[in-house]
Amino acid sequence: MDDLDVILARLEPDLGPLTGEPVVLSGGITNRNLKTRLGDRDYVLRICGRDTEVLSIDRETEVAATRAAHDTGVAPEVVRWLPDLGCLVTAFIPGRPMLAEELRDPQALAQVAQALRAIHAGAPLERRFPTFTLADEYAATVRERGGEPPADDLALARDLSARIGAALAHHPLVPCHNDLLTANFIHDGERVRIVDWEYAGMNDAYFDLGNLAVNNGLGEDDELRLLEAYLERPPSDAEIASLRLMRLMSDVREGMWGVVQDVVSELDFDYRAYGDEHFARLRKGAADPRLEDWIRDASP
Repeated sequence: MDDLDVILARLEPDLGPLTGEPVVLSGGITNRNLKTRLGDRDYVLRICGRDTEVLSIDRETEVAATRAAHDTGVAPEVVRWLPDLGCLVTAFIPGRPMLAEELRDPQALAQVAQALRAIHAGAPLERRFPTFTLADEYAATVRERGGEPPADDLALARDLSARIGAALAHHPLVPCHNDLLTANFIHDGERVRIVDWEYAGMNDAYFDLGNLAVNNGLGEDDELRLLEAYLERPPSDAEIASLRLMRLMSDVREGMWGVVQDVVSELDFDYRAYGDEHFARLRKGAADPRLEDWIRDASP
């Protein structure tokens, strides 16, 4: 990897010489992530993927959000940002990746809720995450690259984006992570930490909560525990409905993400199958007979 040699040449004078071989960290399907020891410390080098700006990623916002989250004790320290080389260097967090069933544990849910509450209360970020326009933006990119989004899935994504967007338009925007997949949670032996802030931006707090819920298999009782821990009180019907609507918007995003990555990414991953999986889950969620009740309850 010639780019890695250039990056290391830039880092070694400040951080120390490379010790051993960099180790590829599993789980990344947008960038290359390497655990690297320089001097007497371990770091993670995130080498950004190609054309990630079309995925609604803004790297300067990622850096700002990671720094802000680190200040709250949630995220790793930003050690270096090399924009010309597309490389973000963070401190390596010793610990283990969490499993979805572990995140559903009430104690873990309470820790995550506390972390998200701290993040959402932080200073505004410069970039807004396009939750309700994302389907159209991704579809336009796919067509520009010579592809065509699946018509029925795109129609459903657009319909839900319009209806849910209208129901939740009165919600304030706060700093959000926007990508709370299981792989982005690390337990350092004492508490849950959150990594990979590349999709960070201003968004509805309920997107983070719904995204967390759907991506980690939270049941309805788990959702109530999450909301109560986050709100520090029992949730209202409107708050429960907001989370459940944002579960659907999370799958709109994931399904369309798979479609656009299929024509953009150079990584060896079956993005189309990823998109199909999330669209199937979206169709199932959208068929819930309570959907109209959720839209009514969440609306002002």
